[in-house]
Amino acid sequence: MLRGVRVRATAVTDLDGCDDAVIPPRRVTADGPRRAAASRRAPRLRPPQVRCAPILTGRVNSLVEMITVRVASCSDSDIFSPETRVYEGASVTAPVQLSIEDARPLHVDPILRQLQRLSPVHRVRTASGSAAWRVTGYREVRQLLEDPRLGRSHPDPDNAARTGEAAMLGRLRGSHETEKADHLRMRTLLRPQLAPGRVRSWRPRVEEIAAELLDELATRRRPADLNTALAQPLPGRVIAEVLGVPVADRERFQAWTHAAGYVKDRDHSEQGFARLVDYGRELVARKRREPADDVISRLCAAEPVDGVELDDEAVAVLSMTLLFGGEATVMAIGLGVLTLLSHPAQWGLLLAEPALIPAAVEEILRGMDKGGDGIARYAHTDVDIADITIRAGELVLLDTGAANHDDTVFVDPDRLDVTRQAASHLAFGHGIHYCIGTALARLELQAVLGLLIPRFPTLRLAVPVEELRIDRDILAGGLTALPVTW
Repeated sequence: MLRGVRVRATAVTDLDGCDDAVIPPRRVTADGPRRAAASRRAPRLRPPQVRCAPILTGRVNSLVEMITVRVASCSDSDIFSPETRVYEGASVTAPVQLSIEDARPLHVDPILRQLQRLSPVHRVRTASGSAAWRVTGYREVRQLLEDPRLGRSHPDPDNAARTGEAAMLGRLRGSHETEKADHLRMRTLLRPQLAPGRVRSWRPRVEEIAAELLDELATRRRPADLNTALAQPLPGRVIAEVLGVPVADRERFQAWTHAAGYVKDRDHSEQGFARLVDYGRELVARKRREPADDVISRLCAAEPVDGVELDDEAVAVLSMTLLFGGEATVMAIGLGVLTLLSHPAQWGLLLAEPALIPAAVEEILRGMDKGGDGIARYAHTDVDIADITIRAGELVLLDTGAANHDDTVFVDPDRLDVTRQAASHLAFGHGIHYCIGTALARLELQAVLGLLIPRFPTLRLAVPVEELRIDRDILAGGLTALPVTW
């Protein structure tokens, strides 16, 4: 039985009197943990001012400012229990129960930021109770996003660690044996449909839809909910037209999409996803009989890739998966507008200089930390990163939101600056899994800001930002409401 050290972690906000503290590493031996020689005795830490909910892994010498230690024995079964660490040589290994239930938009957990500076990789526990590695450093996230040794699939999916109960989380894993080939084939089929040149041709129609929604918003009684008036309907209408979904069917598939992304009830989510795929099959059959100028029709007519034809099931699943890209854009529009309304000077700058809107969209995407688990991947082989070994089969959470706030890469990262010229953000991922719908998402965000700001120059929040909430029950998240007036 492995013997170790149980450690309860407490944040120390006032470190006066602790500068000389030394907590030497422990070596695990047959007789239990043994303290390495210290150059001087560690003074007693002052009582902490704030308790620390998360507990992250890292090196002992980097955690000394963050923890108060209480020694006890622990067995193998304790390693993955909350508030437990096991020292192995000079390193600390234990999962962290991160609080992702905080639904306050624009709220950055100061403890998470502080811990990010201590180490870019941490052992955590997801909301569903699974152990995982959370990666928060920009360079480390970028490196792992392009690493082919990580993927969506798992050799034992029924027993794989997971982040929630949404059906889409499991459906996106795919086959462990064929994931790379399937991924390449699907990207090969989709890339021409969502290529920047084709997407640019959609700009007039996207702007027309946005203008119609803003006209309707202008007639609403104030305060009005910008979320239901603009952020939610725009991406849904756009992706429906792109896919070729009839107008009469859109309300139904939006409801099914919402259900499929529900993270707290697997059965409810599975039912929503099943209805989506059933509808997708019907739509594919219709498009094969009566093709039109839309993505589904073109996918149906696509040439086989690597000798594999795209059957009705594959087209249906692929098409319905695209709908979830629209859900992410809903979140981006709502949080993007909220961010600007919370920074009136930046809003005014865009009103005066609309040419800055493309740069503003990139800054909003960079600064938008929606919380949650990040991009979930599984290690297909052992992976070494930042002095940590991630074992094959373990869940890895690539926190692009935290990475985009890495102060070793971005100057003053928590400050919104629509004129910022900085390193590339990771909001759309990177490398082999770079979001294929990036051009469309950018187009929608630029259209919204380009029309909303001059049309409603005095737009402002109708409630304090502290009263707003993010919907943590849905996979893509997004604001529950955005009350505004003008």
